[in-house]
Amino acid sequence: MEIPELQELLAVSRGERPAELLLKNARVVNVAACEIIETSVAVFKGRIAGLGDYKAEKVIDLKGALLAPSFLDGHIHLESSLLAPDQFARAVVPHGTGGVVWDPHEFANVLGTTGLDYVLRATEGLPLAVWVMLPSCVPATHMETSGADLDAETLAPFLEHPHVIGIAEVMNFPGVIYGDESVLAKIHLGAARPIDGHAPGLSGTALQAYLASGIGTDHECTTLEEAREKLRGGMSILIREGSTAKNLEALLPLIKPETARRFAFVSDDRHADDLLDEGHLDATLRKAVALGLDPILALQLASFNTAEIFGRKDVGLIAPGRLANFVQLKDMKTFNVARVWHEGQLVAEEGQLLLELPTPDISDVTGTMHLQDLTLEDFAVQAPDSPVRIIELIPEQIVTKASSARLPSINGMLQADKSRDIAKLVVVERHRNTGNIGKGFVRGFGLQSGALASSVAHDSHNIVCVGTDDKDILLAVQTLKQLGGGLCVVNNGKVLAQLALPIAGLVSDRAAPEVAADLGKIAQAATSLGVKINAPFMALSFLALPVIPHLKLTDKGLVDVDKFSIVPLAVES
Repeated sequence: MEIPELQELLAVSRGERPAELLLKNARVVNVAACEIIETSVAVFKGRIAGLGDYKAEKVIDLKGALLAPSFLDGHIHLESSLLAPDQFARAVVPHGTGGVVWDPHEFANVLGTTGLDYVLRATEGLPLAVWVMLPSCVPATHMETSGADLDAETLAPFLEHPHVIGIAEVMNFPGVIYGDESVLAKIHLGAARPIDGHAPGLSGTALQAYLASGIGTDHECTTLEEAREKLRGGMSILIREGSTAKNLEALLPLIKPETARRFAFVSDDRHADDLLDEGHLDATLRKAVALGLDPILALQLASFNTAEIFGRKDVGLIAPGRLANFVQLKDMKTFNVARVWHEGQLVAEEGQLLLELPTPDISDVTGTMHLQDLTLEDFAVQAPDSPVRIIELIPEQIVTKASSARLPSINGMLQADKSRDIAKLVVVERHRNTGNIGKGFVRGFGLQSGALASSVAHDSHNIVCVGTDDKDILLAVQTLKQLGGGLCVVNNGKVLAQLALPIAGLVSDRAAPEVAADLGKIAQAATSLGVKINAPFMALSFLALPVIPHLKLTDKGLVDVDKFSIVPLAVES
């Protein structure tokens, strides 16, 4: 804030000039003192001038309603909503979300600096604070093909942008632990800023080395023991509740009044239909309180803690000098939101956004499906004389298990085995037209026929497809090429449902309800083919992420994440 603006604000705070807005007779949830205070809130030029009895040009009597700071998501990939930023804001702001910390490495992995430029321009003028963390892992590893390669020198100029606040999740934890120069250069780049971690299952001396680099957060904890060790090491624990990965219930016992300030809520990845049907952080708050967490502590994790972890002294608390970002709550059990203010402006009421939002140009972020014409032979897998490695899904987690099995063959080619719930999995490179196709097998989808395919495949976002039949796999991949990216379900040579994602092959250019409706059709189509897991496309997208244990598949082949190396499909005798 410039000095002249501060002088004006102080004059209002002293009571020497009227506020622009007074929210009268509120029950303010103070998430710093962990108490509810009956008072009024004075607002001037988008900031809180003071709490108490002030004169104002406009007065709104809240008649004892609860007023809390807007909710803040400490780690999210907006791309996983399948929505452009304006449509994401339209979906989440009425649910009380006032700010998000966005790691846009999906856009960066597809489009490099062009993707980052789009992210920064697409978030201007929204009734939602969007703080950007610079992607640290583009590509995430050397074991996959991405659309770009961003080093520290390339990223450095983006730190000058006022919405860029730090370095995003450092997923290449072996690179950190063993001192890879390129990885350390990115950490050094953000040394004076927040640096997010990503260290699933890391423990012992490996964790100590990771922490010694200066990384401050982790959102990958799945067990109490893992979170406790990282908490003891000084990390802030970001508790994830997304469409697939749900860690709140497992980690909740660690949240106590004396430790709560080291925790915050994040969603990481959440689909559009879940945002519209269940909500965003309000859904996490409902679940946390239903599981026994004190409501004020829950709100603290969804606001004040997030602000402090990421160095934002202007949000997260209803207090003088902070931005006037509030939610009026109907209660602290359901956390249903009656009204939302952003920088003092009423922006949403009873579930409806009250503003028209700008739509940025997308001409430079479409046309990203670069792959050659394929044939059935491209998906054939020569049968070995030994068992083959199988990726095993774990319900509601993005980690997988590894097993092995002997599979049936026809004419010397391995086949899916529906009787044992084993389907074929392929990853087709789509950025550089290399012709790379990774091939493997996965258990746990329940698929009995057909194929599911997606151009959203973390983090390099090649095409990932699971199917029981090579003909349907081929059709699914061809369909995504024609769509310019997206999701589809096919069976017996027919496309049952599809969703086009033309922006980088990652997000739609349509409104959230339309996207959610198509997602519903896709989910129904998948279920009709026997799929038995929740959010199958979210689960599918993470099977290509070679930094999440234990066995994954990229366009270059099967990856043993524990060994951090590519391994053959056949199990060595």
